Amino acid sequence: MTGPHQRLVRTRLANGLRVLLAPDRTVPVVAVAVHYDVGMRSEPEGRTGFAHLFEHLMFQGSERLPKLDHSRYVQSAGGLFNGSTHLDYTQYHDVLPSNALERALFLEADRMRAPDLNAENLRVQIDVVKEEIRVNVTNKPYGCFPWVHLPGALFRTFANSHDGYGSFADLDSATVADAHQFFDRYYAPANALLTVGGDFEPDEALAMVHRHFGPIDHRPAPPRPDFAEPAPTARRRLVHHDPHAPLPAVAAGWRVPDPVGRWADYLPHLLLTEVMSDGPTSRLHRRLVRTDRTAISQRCYLGMLGDPFDTADPTALVCTARQAPGADCEQVLDAVVEEFAAVAAHGPGERELARVAGRLTTRLMVETDAVLARTQALASLELRHGRAELLDELPELFAAVTPDQVRAAAARLTGDRCGMVELRPGAARAEGLAA
Repeated sequence: MTGPHQRLVRTRLANGLRVLLAPDRTVPVVAVAVHYDVGMRSEPEGRTGFAHLFEHLMFQGSERLPKLDHSRYVQSAGGLFNGSTHLDYTQYHDVLPSNALERALFLEADRMRAPDLNAENLRVQIDVVKEEIRVNVTNKPYGCFPWVHLPGALFRTFANSHDGYGSFADLDSATVADAHQFFDRYYAPANALLTVGGDFEPDEALAMVHRHFGPIDHRPAPPRPDFAEPAPTARRRLVHHDPHAPLPAVAAGWRVPDPVGRWADYLPHLLLTEVMSDGPTSRLHRRLVRTDRTAISQRCYLGMLGDPFDTADPTALVCTARQAPGADCEQVLDAVVEEFAAVAAHGPGERELARVAGRLTTRLMVETDAVLARTQALASLELRHGRAELLDELPELFAAVTPDQVRAAAARLTGDRCGMVELRPGAARAEGLAA
């Protein structure tokens, strides 16, 4: 795959900020993304949901600009902005006409320098986040299933297993001092990556970057914790009751190799998810929906949040299904395991694997066509792998995966080494884990 973003420019400012420029002169638009190397896994015990809460606080003004000015400056130029919190990073972005690049850089540098972390902003945003949880999780059928539940069955350590949306008790106990401490520790320039994509001249953009980000004081980046933990040696099961769900559902996750340190072993699992789950001719759709009729829908994906290329270790391959009326979750999971065993024994054929690789390439090209999506994809690969160029190399890497590699990946996914969540319709009640 070739693209207009082949010429990448890298630099690092004196304060430690990493900078990646990806010029693309095809459309008069620029995207500015700032990725901070901190996410839900970095939250301490008693502060679940804090990374996401802090993302909200970063939109509440700064020492220089009052609340809402960031949005006014972006929208008045015809742009858009947003942010999101992930397991291992938090990102903020702005998309504007190319003649407003300096405006976006000023705004991101402004809140990197000194966001307005005060008691009123904290109180309001705690309420906003709690309402978001009500809307997206507690009052919605299958709300955020399974990502808020499955980690508790798949992992043992607090960092990996806790609910990153957070508990109301933890959110309510957050203080302004907590926010300042979190900012000082994790929002240092040396812990961030600034990526600029779109229509600009690199030399001019670099001058703007130095002008706005250069004066921010240096603070050392915190050492990244080692989140590694042993893989499960027995099936662990968690029951979740959903009063709004019309039908039961099940999700299972299997640990996979380190997405960065063992990239060659990890990538075949992505092809495996497509073989298993992509489209009406996929193995799990044929087995669960058409043949056994134990499920009305199914999905198989890589990464706890379905983000195969910007996730860090440990992570998992996840399969989910909404069960047909009267179907048992064990029937569904047993069938999934049998299909993995069939792939391990007989594997995908060359033609099947070629079709899968082609679909992955097409999807990648479509999803990264827009300037913002391409900028974010480059930033994610740079952050995790140190090589944004990997984006252009992925199609060839997909095509190079062999049937034997996919068979080996499937052979690791046995029924006795997974974490499982059974979603039952009906009133919530406490249930424990079972080995």
